Amino acid sequence: MRANKVIIESSGRHCHVTHETLDKLYGKGFDLVIRKMLSQPGQFATPHRVTLQGPRGTAQIAIVGPCRSADQVEIAMSDAHGLGLDPPIRESGDIAGSPGCKLIGPYGKVEITEGVIIAKRHIHFTPEDAVKYGVKDKQIVKVKVGGDRSLIFDEVVARVNPEFATYMHLDFDEFNAAGLREPAPLGEVIL
Repeated sequence: MRANKVIIESSGRHCHVTHETLDKLYGKGFDLVIRKMLSQPGQFATPHRVTLQGPRGTAQIAIVGPCRSADQVEIAMSDAHGLGLDPPIRESGDIAGSPGCKLIGPYGKVEITEGVIIAKRHIHFTPEDAVKYGVKDKQIVKVKVGGDRSLIFDEVVARVNPEFATYMHLDFDEFNAAGLREPAPLGEVIL
């Protein structure tokens, strides 16, 4: 891969839960099962689903493992409209003041008071790749994609961490708006 190119992945609606929330949704002592490993080291898709209930509707969402220190729900803007939610566009982990929702599992329900966000488009970088690309942590870059619906994504956050692998993440709305197709479409990072 050339230094200015990055693999783009789509990210469907999903949630991250604490052990305490998982116990309430799936039963005390329940362990998440790995369906497949994701591109980010240590992160994995699970076969486990919960129902997200908003003021106007519900949606089935996947649980992504492992468990975290705070509950977080990531949805696309089209999901938010259908559910009757008005979440902010934020970086993962920045949930203060965001709306909550009800999560319903096979064993029980949990009302989270905050944690619903639309994930801000971002690129995970290893520190070594950040140097190659000439970016710093939290720097805002643009990413150009080609094809029949070519466009330039602005306001893309560079997130640099030794625990990351270098991939760009877009939600389904953004991925589809650009007419991108799996597997592994490429974007050009523009500083």
